Amino acid sequence: MRRFGLIGKTLKHSFSKNYFTEKFSKEELTDCRYDLFELSTIDELSSLIQDTKGLEGFNVTIPYKQEVLPFISNLDHIAERVGAVNVVKLVGENLVGYNSDYYGFKTSVSRWLADEVNTALVLGTGGSSKAVLVALEDLEITYQKVSRSPKIDCITYGDIHENPDLLSDVQLVINTTPLGTFPNVDEMADLPAKAFHSGHYVFDLVYNPSETRLMSAAREQGAKTKNGLEMLELQAEKSWEIWNS
Repeated sequence: MRRFGLIGKTLKHSFSKNYFTEKFSKEELTDCRYDLFELSTIDELSSLIQDTKGLEGFNVTIPYKQEVLPFISNLDHIAERVGAVNVVKLVGENLVGYNSDYYGFKTSVSRWLADEVNTALVLGTGGSSKAVLVALEDLEITYQKVSRSPKIDCITYGDIHENPDLLSDVQLVINTTPLGTFPNVDEMADLPAKAFHSGHYVFDLVYNPSETRLMSAAREQGAKTKNGLEMLELQAEKSWEIWNS
């Protein structure tokens, strides 16, 4: 049996297990299975690998995308640039790290944006934002990071409330935070919603619900919106490609 899976801390709302289970069923891959591996700390990874017979690769989610790095023998060049890993392939006793967040976001947003979009606000500075920033650099889109608290090279949500032009003057807004994810569907980043307009593209990495409160608030002001479902599907297919290469 070929084994794959997802490591993280809390995985009950995982997209990956359903996606791969359906994929294996549809493609009649009866020798493959995908499991959820909840780890209370990353230190449990070594014993998981040792105890899981047939494990060929796994995905990595919050909060281990950076914590997994000391376990990695070789890093793909994109993962090295991003500084985070969300796909691991077992090659003998070595773990090879990749980042499909970059591929999923870059492909999904490129299909959607108009060619003239070249400025962005990136909400959040966590692990998910790292792949987004590298993708934006490669797409030649200038970005400004937004954080709840003051940080070097970031503006705050308070700064945007004081000067809404910081929001209205950019073309693309990307939410990389978990705000608005089911079941906390009433949450959204603290932005002045009236500053959204029809020239905005709002990309929310959240996929459940399909329309977050942020997307709804932006759409009401005429903005174009997109959730993270296609990005996740692209990431999953990239993982499968990596494990089978």
